[in-house]
This record gives sequence, C-alpha cells and structure tokens, in this order.
Amino acid sequence: MRAGLRRLAETVRRVSEIPEVRRAVSERMEEFERIGKSGVDSWMLEAVFCILAANFSAVKAYEMALEIQRRGLLWSGGQAELERLLRWRGHRFPRARASFIVSARGPIREARAIVPRMGSREAREWLRRRVRGFGMKEASHFLRNTGRKDLAIIDRHILRALAEHGAIEEVPKSLTRRRYLEIESLLSQVAEEVGASLAELDLYIWYTRTGFVFR
Repeated sequence: MRAGLRRLAETVRRVSEIPEVRRAVSERMEEFERIGKSGVDSWMLEAVFCILAANFSAVKAYEMALEIQRRGLLWSGGQAELERLLRWRGHRFPRARASFIVSARGPIREARAIVPRMGSREAREWLRRRVRGFGMKEASHFLRNTGRKDLAIIDRHILRALAEHGAIEEVPKSLTRRRYLEIESLLSQVAEEVGASLAELDLYIWYTRTGFVFR
C-alpha cells in the first residue's frame, strides 16, 4: 500500500474508534439496509436525493428531496412545478434537476424490480445508463443508500481527502469511468486496511471532512 493510502487509513481508523461516530455509522448502515428492503417510494426518494446532490450541498439536497416527498410530488409533480420548487429552495440547477427527476420515475420503478437480482457493478452500469442525471458517482450513491456496501462514492470530499493525504497527486477536474474505477480500487485498499466496507469508509471520510455522519 502506498504511503498516502496508509496515512488516510490511519485517519479513518482514529475516527472509527470514536464510539459515537462508530455508532452513528452503524445506525446509518442499518437505515440503508432497511431502505433497500423497502418499497419503490423509498427508492424514489433516494434517487431524487442523489440527483439533487450532484454538484450541490448534500444536506440541502436531502432537505429538498424530503420537501418534494411531503408535497406528494415524487411521482406526480410535473417538471415545471418541480423546477419552481427547486428554484425557490435555491438549487443551482433547478431546470435540469427537475427534468431528471421526472424522467427517473420509470427507470426507478423498473430498478426496484430488477436491481436486487444484480451484482453491484452490473447494477451501477444499468443505473448510469438508464437514469438521466446518474453517472458513476450518483449510481454508486444510490446503491449505497439502498443497501449496497461494495461501491465507492467518489465526490469532492473523497477526492480532497485522498489528495491531502498524498494518495493521489491532485483533485481531478472530472472523472472518466476508467479513472473512477482506479480510485475505487485505491479506496478498497483503505477499506480493507481499516476493516470497513466501502460504504462505511465513505461515511467515516465524510465525518473527517464535515464533523458529522450524513448519507
């Protein structure tokens, strides 16, 4: 293992030994497993969250997803209505995200039926090809939040952590599929070193960047 990965592993290990952090991560993982076994409404909520979180605050994205759910718009809201809501709530890309949400409804219904029978990587490829607004990161995020543990969610927080620990030279401006898989392989080494799944590793690294465990 390269030195930068070892340094990151040590950072994660220290955080994972904090009882309240370990408990929060465990509780979140249990929640994700419950969502994975839940119905299509829960899956659609997570899909909306992942669509909204792309290049935007995850916390604000989840608040907006819950607002969409509370208003009964997960399945019935039209693009114009969703765009108005997202614009009012301050999303950076209200028009595009509203369009993605509307177009995701059919694929997410289909996903709830067939994705549980797929392996994680097969499911990720299926989602990123079928759901508008889903790339490698968004598909991985959705699958983690519906119970998968063996995929990396490589966002700016993860990339900055890798760069700051010397595990990669710099934060890339964009990620090709090939580069995403290469970095996922690096993170797999860190996860193995600390005895965690990739899903748990993401939550621990997020904590080191933000001071709290999220989703």
